[in-house]
Amino acid sequence: MHIPDGFVPTQVCLAGYGLSGLLTWHCLRRVKRYPNPTAQVPKAALLAAAFFVVSSIQIPVPPVSLHLVLNGLLGAVLGYYSFLAILVGLFFQALFLGHGGLTVLGVNAMIIGFPALLGHGAFQLSQRLPGSLPDAARYGFGGFMAGIVATGTAVAIFIGLLVTTVPAELNVATERTALIVLGIAHGPVILVEGIFAAMMVTFLQRVKPELLLSPRQSAPRGKQLEENSYATDG
Repeated sequence: MHIPDGFVPTQVCLAGYGLSGLLTWHCLRRVKRYPNPTAQVPKAALLAAAFFVVSSIQIPVPPVSLHLVLNGLLGAVLGYYSFLAILVGLFFQALFLGHGGLTVLGVNAMIIGFPALLGHGAFQLSQRLPGSLPDAARYGFGGFMAGIVATGTAVAIFIGLLVTTVPAELNVATERTALIVLGIAHGPVILVEGIFAAMMVTFLQRVKPELLLSPRQSAPRGKQLEENSYATDG
């Protein structure tokens, strides 16, 4: 779902940079409201690295090759950090792997990063399910929905962008056939993304539940320092 350099008009590239810049500003603004904004940085860096690496693992689905995206998982675990982590990951993918490109970095950030925020919203909504449900079921369902929503939206934006920017001289029948094949090929990927995100979120909930806490649930930095000091003195 990476748009390569030179594939879309210059005005689309500029619009992508403008929109991604606004979304970056918005995410940074929301992150600064957290009690301890830097507490999530190591987790964001780890998942940004995972996002970078997974794009190098191609899955052949003739006539195309696909790969996992993980934007739903990042949205569920990182919240507003997810867009920032994906933006960094996309930059290094373009630089070292040749996926996408620097002129379309903003466009690809909107295709993959913006849906991650929608996945975060879907995950948060799932946490409001009836309390009688086991935690594993609630978190698993939330991870599944985050993966489905984020990847499905990314595919929809990607195909929509292709429809609106493909050169007019291209044969309409050929374009329609290619887009149908592309959509069908991504269907299993959307399902796999949902299942994978559900498995990972359920696993984290069992072994490291604090990783799934909203940053707003973290103790303020001053309180953490006091608690650490008390533990040391004790």
